[in-house]
Amino acid sequence: MKEQKKIPVGKIQRASRILNTSAKVGTNYVTHYTKKIFGTDDRDELDRRNADDIYDALSELKGGALKIAQMMSMNEALPQAFTEKFALAQFSAPPLSLPLVVKTFKAELGKAPREIFASFSQQAVNAASIGQVHLAEYQGRKLAVKVQYPGIADSLQSDIKMVKPLALRIMNISKAELDHYAGEVEKMLMEETDYEGELKRSVSMSERCKHLENIVFPTYYPELSSKRIITMDWIEGTLFADFVKLNLTQDMRNRVGQTLWDFYAYQTHTLKTLHADPHPGNFIVTPDLKLGVLDFGAVKEIPESVYHPYFNIVTIDFEKDTNERDRILTELNMITDSDTPEVREILYSLFTDLVSIVRKPFINNTFDFGAYEMMAEMTKMGEKYKDNKTLRKMNAARGVRDAIYINRSYFGLYALLGSLKAVVVTNRGVGFMYHA
Repeated sequence: MKEQKKIPVGKIQRASRILNTSAKVGTNYVTHYTKKIFGTDDRDELDRRNADDIYDALSELKGGALKIAQMMSMNEALPQAFTEKFALAQFSAPPLSLPLVVKTFKAELGKAPREIFASFSQQAVNAASIGQVHLAEYQGRKLAVKVQYPGIADSLQSDIKMVKPLALRIMNISKAELDHYAGEVEKMLMEETDYEGELKRSVSMSERCKHLENIVFPTYYPELSSKRIITMDWIEGTLFADFVKLNLTQDMRNRVGQTLWDFYAYQTHTLKTLHADPHPGNFIVTPDLKLGVLDFGAVKEIPESVYHPYFNIVTIDFEKDTNERDRILTELNMITDSDTPEVREILYSLFTDLVSIVRKPFINNTFDFGAYEMMAEMTKMGEKYKDNKTLRKMNAARGVRDAIYINRSYFGLYALLGSLKAVVVTNRGVGFMYHA
């Protein structure tokens, strides 16, 4: 992949790139509607052009702009062209050239990489939205060195503000909804740019989860790390995204899938602290089929006030236990006291349909994620409600902010297990299933 020689760091430069992209998207829509008049429109073609134009711009800017693209790649409501293109931000973004990496090292650690390590790869072996990874050797050990892109932390807030209009257009949500969640997203993204904080989270979570079966974590090196650099052991293996493409037996799929499920179940129900960035670039599978966890940039602490109502959803029958349904949906701000009977009726129907889809792995002792058509069911549900006039008139955002990253974690987990086609025991062991 072609290396990037520089990153636009000034607000004017970055804003100009976003505005130019917005103009391109607008032109694409004009072309689409012009063709539609003559009966030759192709919505898939429009989505592909917009996805390409937006991704190209955001991958050049990197940082918060590209991170938002990465997050949107996990949005089940987006057209396939967007999710496929934006998924590249997870582990296959254009890397920075070595001179920029050296500049970061000198600013952070006072030395160039070759003055610290016995060897240091000239090219990145992995590049994502916030930083890229180089392979190094130090005192006979192979290390992974994650280097943050220059200027990313400083431009994060302005990036989010600039990308909002594009996100609104792509995701087809109201400004009120986006603003409601923006603070939580900004807070988590700021944490992801603080590598000193990430190092502490990584060490803590690794220690607390190291007893789980078939899972491995790297050793971290604080003396070779800083606010913009993290150094850890190199774990030999195959990136999850590549592993699922191999000629795997069902037993191999099930073993890795079980480890992944248990890892998330233990974090959720015992630690109440969750690895909130479950995408294929953050996991690796070792030759002996252990799951390596490579990144704790996004970690979400689940408040007790959210944990209990959120996971109570999987234990009740929404259609029969209406009192408990109302209590939970009120606690989670899915319905409010000001909702009219008409609004409540449609929201009950919507959330009943939604919960029936996402709760399936929890209410079965064993679950086949390879046969789980979650995305297709979500799309079908979206079609059912997309033209509902009551929903279209609603401007208020629904749901507590804390649920954003819980939702993201579990949709991401389901997607990983689905790509693996794993059959998983979902209720094994104390602390591996929610009990009210």
